[in-house]
Amino acid sequence: MAEMTIPPSAAKKSKVLIIGATGFIGQFITQAALDAGKTTYLLNRSIPKFPANEKDMKLKAFEDQGAIILHGSIADQEFTEKLLKVHEIDIVISAVGGATILDQLSLIIAIKNVGTIKRFLPSEFGHDVDRANPVEPGLTMYKEKRKVRRLIEELGIPFTNICCNSIASWPYHHNTHPSQLLPPLDQFHIYGDGSVKAYFVAGSDIGKLTIKAAEDIRTINKNVHFRPQCNYLNMNELASLWENKIGRFLPRVFVSETHLLAAAAEKKIPESIVASLTHDIFINGCQINFEIDGTNDVEVSILHPHESFRTMDECFHEFLLKMEKNKNIEHQNSAANHVD
Repeated sequence: MAEMTIPPSAAKKSKVLIIGATGFIGQFITQAALDAGKTTYLLNRSIPKFPANEKDMKLKAFEDQGAIILHGSIADQEFTEKLLKVHEIDIVISAVGGATILDQLSLIIAIKNVGTIKRFLPSEFGHDVDRANPVEPGLTMYKEKRKVRRLIEELGIPFTNICCNSIASWPYHHNTHPSQLLPPLDQFHIYGDGSVKAYFVAGSDIGKLTIKAAEDIRTINKNVHFRPQCNYLNMNELASLWENKIGRFLPRVFVSETHLLAAAAEKKIPESIVASLTHDIFINGCQINFEIDGTNDVEVSILHPHESFRTMDECFHEFLLKMEKNKNIEHQNSAANHVD
């Protein structure tokens, strides 16, 4: 499939609205939009506070790069319609969190009523929710995402679903965003026998390729799957990769399917959702148990064969540098306290 390019002058004219810009995935999409020279609007539900919290500081950093900050909620359909019209938005990208997935229904109706949106990317950024079938409570979230998909299709809104699989990190089964944590330093938790493979993608690559997909005519009304062969790994391979980085072997604790199902059944949110999705990935093989051969699916490397992915080796090296930096800070603080 030939690579489709957009003239820089045309690309810069696109007006992109990003919802959930300060969230884990949203921040990578926002940075990619700004780096690509898009006119970037960020919808924030709350007014900045004083002193600024982490979310406000992220927004300020994006604003300093040229982002235009708007305030309001997509649950307010009338407000959203006005916003889309007044700012002449071309592309809407939603990266809202699990608790607000269904707020997108009002957004979708607003998009339909305005009638000028060229592409809508709903909050997906994980598995293909029509193919994956996790146990509860993850299943409830997937049912909500399916409901969003069906309304988009029913109303005939041009869409692109980003199915980017797993974030490039150690896959902890009890943490919402494992890439914010260092890989283990005491022992590995290996799910099942550690042989089921998955695809891992760095956040920066998710952001960059999402922005490319948003204007690519080949992705209209399609699911875009991220399957980088360089990051096609199982738990045992991930463990060995991290051991090579830290220069020592760690004991392996094998976490059974029964244990993961029990953790999911506890219904602690968000921990149990993560456990149910971990079970679906590393026990059921939800990322690899189907072929991308339908007319509604495309693999991102086919679209952009010359785009390279950051490898897990590179991502683990960054974790190693972060670990060493943290040790230096702790050493300096300890030395300062000793002097005092």
